[in-house]
Amino acid sequence: MTAEDGPASRTPAEPVEPAEPVQPAEPEVPDRPVAPLSCLVTGASGYIGGRLVPELLAAGHSVRCLARSPGKLRDHPWAQDVETVRGDVTDAASVLGAMRGIDVAYYLVHALGTGSRFEETDRDSARIFAEQARRAGVRRIVYLGGLTPAGVPPHRLSPHLRSRAEVGRIFLDSPVPATVLRAAVIIGSGSASFEMLRYLTERLPVMVTPSWVRTRVQPIGVRDVLRYLVGSAAMPDDVNRAFDVCGPDVVTYREMMRGYAAVAGLPRRLIVPVPVLTPRLSSHWVGLVTPVPHAIARPLTESLRYEVVCREHDIARYVPDPPGRPLTFEQALSLALQRVRDAHVATRWSSAALPGAPSDPLPTDPDWAGGSLYTDDRELTADAAPDALWRVIEGIGGENGWYSFPLAWAVRGWLDRFAGGVGLRRGRRDAQRLRAGDSLDFWRVEEIEPGRLLRLRAEMRLPGL
Repeated sequence: MTAEDGPASRTPAEPVEPAEPVQPAEPEVPDRPVAPLSCLVTGASGYIGGRLVPELLAAGHSVRCLARSPGKLRDHPWAQDVETVRGDVTDAASVLGAMRGIDVAYYLVHALGTGSRFEETDRDSARIFAEQARRAGVRRIVYLGGLTPAGVPPHRLSPHLRSRAEVGRIFLDSPVPATVLRAAVIIGSGSASFEMLRYLTERLPVMVTPSWVRTRVQPIGVRDVLRYLVGSAAMPDDVNRAFDVCGPDVVTYREMMRGYAAVAGLPRRLIVPVPVLTPRLSSHWVGLVTPVPHAIARPLTESLRYEVVCREHDIARYVPDPPGRPLTFEQALSLALQRVRDAHVATRWSSAALPGAPSDPLPTDPDWAGGSLYTDDRELTADAAPDALWRVIEGIGGENGWYSFPLAWAVRGWLDRFAGGVGLRRGRRDAQRLRAGDSLDFWRVEEIEPGRLLRLRAEMRLPGL
């Protein structure tokens, strides 16, 4: 869930304040094959970016990924079909190099969680990206932001929402035509919004909730978000504007929780809203009950303070909706829940590692020069076949648990949550298989060589790296 202002664009639509979901506009662009394009994807290790890459490839486009740690992308199923270059959106030289020969550049990164100056980092990164796109001759920038409430001035928004809005304005004001997609709650297996909804509903049959559970929102399925992102690549060059992207249903968060309970086959939940739970308090409550940590839960809950409903559906003029799309809220829920049950979750909200996290940088980087590295080597002979042993090693953590002293691990996880860390509740993306870059409880998979090596880097609160 992100938030984005609705800045004035060069081809603006007249805003309408609807009481019901806006009906799709009649397509003005025929549904025809699109010539292959060269696309740059930033944030490919993240939730949306990791799913967008295979969709772009399926549409016939070529893809180049810009990543701070290219090794974290190597185990993705599509890794051999893309070009990956090392770089960072805060480094102009690496961005310019990555944009050479690119038609469409996707900006799917943000600095939330990197410290108190994340707004400044977001602003500088967006300006660098826009300027280097101009210098490289990029034809279009595509940015996924979020939906902000109508009539609420920027100074009343949270820093997170305000920053997302500013990034969108920077792209729309740049010389390169931009498409800014604004979504509210994104429903898909592994999304932070879905995980928050899922755990709150499954774990709490009776809930004393904040008053924002009465706030109306217009969620969208991740499949439709990806469809709009892919389709945005082929927009005419004279289109430079923001688009609201939503599903057909306007619901309250209370209705979303009851809807999840119905789809999941759970008894009806009793939900009692109380006005005394502020966004700050409720984010701690969400962090306690769900795998989503306080640092991410707070901007998510702050986003629910105001009603966010689409004011237009002009995106359908350029990316026509096929029959039966966009997905309804219930359809998006059912698909996401089925993916979780089938253990086919392609990416999770915890997929992306933030700059400055304990798992970044790698030990071979120059930052470690002069430091002390202590090793603890242990050997044990096991009466088991290598393949069977490896299945146990690769299956560690998450719902599978740890090798020994489960109570001690649980206590360590609670202590980490209490200290502001991620704790053990991030779990695993897949119950049996790991890949480089995966989050694993309060670890990050730094290296994996099937049958030989599994190296984890700690992301829990520690006095050192």
